[in-house]
Amino acid sequence: MGDERADSGTTHDSGLPPVITCREPGTFARSVLAERHPALIEQVREAFPYGPGPHRALDDLRHEIIHGVVEPPGPASPDRGFWLEQGREHFGRPWFDAPFLWAESYFYRRLLQAVGYFDEGPWQGIDPFAPFKRAELHGATVDEELRSLDDLATLPAGERAAALLQASLWGNRADLGFHSSADEPPLGEPDHSLVADDTQDLWSLLPADGGSTVAVIADNTGRELIPDLILLDHLLEHRHAERVVLHVKPRPYYVSDAMTADVVDCLRRLSGAPGEAGVIGRRLWKAMGEGRADVRTHAFFCAPFPYESMPGDLRAELAAATLTILKGDLNYRRLVGDRLWAPTTPFADVTGYFPGSVAALRTLKSDVVVGLDEGTLERLEASGRAWRTSGTHALVQVRADR
Repeated sequence: MGDERADSGTTHDSGLPPVITCREPGTFARSVLAERHPALIEQVREAFPYGPGPHRALDDLRHEIIHGVVEPPGPASPDRGFWLEQGREHFGRPWFDAPFLWAESYFYRRLLQAVGYFDEGPWQGIDPFAPFKRAELHGATVDEELRSLDDLATLPAGERAAALLQASLWGNRADLGFHSSADEPPLGEPDHSLVADDTQDLWSLLPADGGSTVAVIADNTGRELIPDLILLDHLLEHRHAERVVLHVKPRPYYVSDAMTADVVDCLRRLSGAPGEAGVIGRRLWKAMGEGRADVRTHAFFCAPFPYESMPGDLRAELAAATLTILKGDLNYRRLVGDRLWAPTTPFADVTGYFPGSVAALRTLKSDVVVGLDEGTLERLEASGRAWRTSGTHALVQVRADR
């Protein structure tokens, strides 16, 4: 496994708001660890014909989370040394005491261990979330969304660009891990409420024929990744970018997070569709063969650290981009830091470390948020809605490195 963090280690905490943990009953973070993760374990258990060994390991993991203490990875784990170092202050203590970001990341690492993902044997390298991803990708909803591209093709380029950016933004609602508990209600229709909107700043950084390189750090596959790919095609086709680079996870993570295999599945889904969708898919496929579009990955994308601790090689790669777009809720938490920020904390202040211009496209599905003005915050708080975690609000935030 590659280096997952910067040589300088984790960020110094002095003067910063507290890191979010799962200690407090009734909090969103607590519900994820106590309810969503055990429910996901059951779904994974039923998704494959695993034998007694994985079944026992999954049962043990569920019991450990609720009733036990954090245990280190198994002795044969390829990244055991990394986790022994990074988890030394958490091992032997309740899961609920650990930082939320660390606990989530380590949970998915342990889940892969439980089903034999890293071990030599029949389940090595088998994505335990693949059945969920495929069911969504080949569902009727995706068919309908792909057909709608025929109507967008007739719009002027500016209107089409705006629509595709919105599709990429709200596609982030399609998170297979968001409602893994049967007790959680289905998502309501989004009210398309943007709590912050720096869309114009984003487009100003990508003028046509500007020779730009755009990096996109992906979040979910399926109904989110397809709009992301379509947006990247638009950037290339209309010369807002000379080159686009899509960064994905190196292994299964957070249920629906995109890996290279998922990019290929989505491209095939596009290429095999009729009409404009097929044209876009085949054009992107060709762009990848020509080097104008690329897929990259890095071990750090599955690390339990904020982006401020990214290693030097990843920092250098992102610094070379004209703009880096981070998709989704987890990337946002890692970008600004998974802390109890005052919502009016300026976005530029907490992302000033990032190597180059950065944009966040995120549907709100966790407590962390910065960059709101006072009036917006007052309106949201007065609404009585769970606007931070319901997936009904979104944001586009940009910090330009000029």
